[in-house]
Amino acid sequence: MQLINTVLTGILKRRIKSIDHFRDNPFDIQERCFKNLIDTAKNTEWGRQYGFGFISGIESFRERVPVNDYNSLKPYIFRIQNGEKDILWPGGTRWFAKSSGTTSDKSKYIPVSREALTECHFKGGKDLFALYFHNYPGSRMFDGKGIGMGGCLNRNNTDKGYYYDGDLSAVMMKNLPIWAELARTPGRNIALMKDWENKIEKMATVTTGQNITNLLGVPSWTLLFLKKVLEKTGKSSIHEVWPNLEVFFHGGVNFNPYREQFRKIIPSGKMNYIETYNASEGFFGIQDQLNSDEMLLMLDYGIFYEFMPHDQIDSSHPNLLTLADVRKEVDYALVISTNAGLWRYIIGDTIRFTSLNPFRIQISGRTKNFINAVGEEVIVDNAEKALTIACQKCPAAINEYTAAPIYFDDNHNASHEWLIEFATTPADMEAFTDAFDHALMALNSDYEAKRFQNMVLRRPVIRQVPEGTFYNWLKKKGKLGGQNKVPRLSNDRKFVEEILVMI
Repeated sequence: MQLINTVLTGILKRRIKSIDHFRDNPFDIQERCFKNLIDTAKNTEWGRQYGFGFISGIESFRERVPVNDYNSLKPYIFRIQNGEKDILWPGGTRWFAKSSGTTSDKSKYIPVSREALTECHFKGGKDLFALYFHNYPGSRMFDGKGIGMGGCLNRNNTDKGYYYDGDLSAVMMKNLPIWAELARTPGRNIALMKDWENKIEKMATVTTGQNITNLLGVPSWTLLFLKKVLEKTGKSSIHEVWPNLEVFFHGGVNFNPYREQFRKIIPSGKMNYIETYNASEGFFGIQDQLNSDEMLLMLDYGIFYEFMPHDQIDSSHPNLLTLADVRKEVDYALVISTNAGLWRYIIGDTIRFTSLNPFRIQISGRTKNFINAVGEEVIVDNAEKALTIACQKCPAAINEYTAAPIYFDDNHNASHEWLIEFATTPADMEAFTDAFDHALMALNSDYEAKRFQNMVLRRPVIRQVPEGTFYNWLKKKGKLGGQNKVPRLSNDRKFVEEILVMI
């Protein structure tokens, strides 16, 4: 492994020059990407339908091609799954990343073309390591192995052949190059198991005796796995099991609610945490600075970006912006055109720019994952920060949470109901509720206005639920797995009522 570490470190460091190039030339890189996408897809069915051969620039692209969501592309994707070629992207596609976004019953099947796999997702993985070694030149990460919290994969037979669908992590794991497969554990026979409870048990058994140097996955599922490792070994710290563990590459959900719990079981100061933004639709961002919660927007992965101002999400004719027109600290819905054939596709995430030179972003929420019962428009970013503040003021730690509105009735005005599974329960729940409420008012002026003298929105209702509640709820719905997430904010009470019935 020491030889592998030396060779891979040298290869990855070369990529820094390319990253510096798109940092310094973002507009040229994006224009080149746009032209390449249009030229490559002009003879597909989609390209002919929307006249790609006549598109002279971004303005004519906008005039010809509508903004799309999954429902508008679904008929085309269904045909691709059934073996048809040259529909959204040249050739055929056999790999699909299955995503529900939250825990809704409706799954999405995002096409992952060969170009998207190699030039986007795998390239992002290489850049993740390149930036890590650039920031931590003394790293010995490849002296040992990494553990990735992978999903599962299904083979589906059709009249015209077959296709695979599964979590993006499973699609990537199945297609890993040999050098990457040698650097990870456990084997695919365990990593791609469908039974998550059995998989975590076996992963803990197999890996505890190995030299583990890095972890990659969604914080919630990774934390569950690490607790299983401590349970099986009888240790109190993960570094007692894996003394050379140095980094956790995380993404999928906000890490702040989990940070304190990771510190408790990995207390050593040598542990690093790196955020990534790798979605089913593409690899978008990597934390490129030390001690930062910002991510560099990756511009040369075959993705052309557009940005929809948050206040135009429900507009029938939204005004989309390119990189040249965005501003800092404004929430934008992310709209992408990709080398997998997603055209002007709104993926459902909102981001904000924290830097314009280079372009760095933070994920601020979801286009449909917010509470807006009375015009307060509380987004996930507001909730995460307010909960962090409340946990600091009233010492506490949170495993999971979800929230929904309590709407007006004959006797009461509206409110928000928060179901929280605490890892560490605050000593005074009333004080915690007040701290959270005041933090939310400080973060969101619309919420503050609606809370004025309880006239429209009264004090939030916080209900503590027993440990394991959210896990059991996901299990009951058949949604165990790294790509399935607890919905943070909803505008109806479906999820909250389902959970309340269980406790």
